[in-house]
Amino acid sequence: MFVKLVQQGYTGVIKRFGRFHREVGPGLHLIWPFFERLVRVDMRETPRTGDRQDVITKDNVAVGVNATIFSQVIDAKAALFNVQNFTIAIDQQARTTLRNAFGNVSLDEALSSREQLNAAMQEQMEQVTDKWGIRIKRIEIVDISPPGQILAAMALQKQADQEKRARILQSEGQQQQAINIAEGNRQAAIKQAEGERQALVLRAEGSRQAAMLEAEGRAQAIRTVYEAIKSAAPDPTLVSILQLDTLSKFAESENTTIVVPAESAALMGAAQALRGVLAAVPPGGDQGQPPAPRVGAPGQPAPPAS
Repeated sequence: MFVKLVQQGYTGVIKRFGRFHREVGPGLHLIWPFFERLVRVDMRETPRTGDRQDVITKDNVAVGVNATIFSQVIDAKAALFNVQNFTIAIDQQARTTLRNAFGNVSLDEALSSREQLNAAMQEQMEQVTDKWGIRIKRIEIVDISPPGQILAAMALQKQADQEKRARILQSEGQQQQAINIAEGNRQAAIKQAEGERQALVLRAEGSRQAAMLEAEGRAQAIRTVYEAIKSAAPDPTLVSILQLDTLSKFAESENTTIVVPAESAALMGAAQALRGVLAAVPPGGDQGQPPAPRVGAPGQPAPPAS
């Protein structure tokens, strides 16, 4: 009997007379010579980078694509007996799947949607490799290389798109600036109008208060004069003297126009009453009280004393 070693990460498949006999794990195993054969199958996840190949996209652009496939054998018996060489089968299936995936998308979609392409390729390959006992862990597109003229056209398109975005941003900035300026002017006009309104209100309030104070002052002055006159109980003679004093103040004024009251007859009567009072005073300056003159109606001569 022969002793065979199976390393960690591998599974041994023993064939007897060319047919599947059993699976063995890592370690030492005894097999019958000439009757049995041990085949080691790598059960670890294995990355396989395919060769670079040219594919045609949906919009008829030829691009060079390279992808890496991460696969793992989960059924050693199916991997050995359901397909002749699972390594070559995975590589060929990956090439076919890659062409189909890029043939269904445009160049722009292929460049901007790699994750969707990877998922679609993985799903499509698993439908085939599951029968081989192989699980596709993931597929990563390594490189996508469009032709030189396509790259130049894309660069020009990208530059034009950037310039368009720059103009849009500039116009939006100018628009926002104009809006901000207009809003500022509106707020300033509102504040100015409010200030003017408040100033007018304050001026009107001040004028009203001043008028009220002036009116109250005049009323108080009139009330004071009236009370003083009323408390003094003036007689007609004193009233006549006050009227004459007022006329003398008019005469002393610098105005060229002489104001003559309409009640001139009353003034004449006051003057005659005053003359009668002065005539009743003796020349020697009698210290006694002069007799009170009898004043008649304004404009009429005073009656003789009885």
